[in-house]
Amino acid sequence: MSKKRILVVDDEPDIIDIIRSRLEETNYQVISADNGEQALWIAQTARPHLILLDIYMTGINGFEVLRQLMLDRETRNIPVVMLTGDGSTQSLLKAQKLNATDYIMKPFKLDELMSHVKKYAL
Repeated sequence: MSKKRILVVDDEPDIIDIIRSRLEETNYQVISADNGEQALWIAQTARPHLILLDIYMTGINGFEVLRQLMLDRETRNIPVVMLTGDGSTQSLLKAQKLNATDYIMKPFKLDELMSHVKKYAL
């Protein structure tokens, strides 16, 4: 069975490294992007099984990336879990309105993240 591909999008390299390490040790293939433009290109070309997407990044933010993913018939069915330090109701509602699959607050526990990955990386 081939490894599930997970796209991790965050402008903080340390976050990507921590997530990558945990996912790779549990047999996932990890692709990463540090900005929204790169994330959109990778999503269209690599077809990940799941996207872990930070909301607040320089350039295109996570909400706009999510909006564009949902408009594209090639990427709209990829589950997207939003990662954010912003726990406001407004951010949560916006993510839901844009059809985010789920929402994880930073800082998160790796076990919590892994339970989301196992649930959605189909």
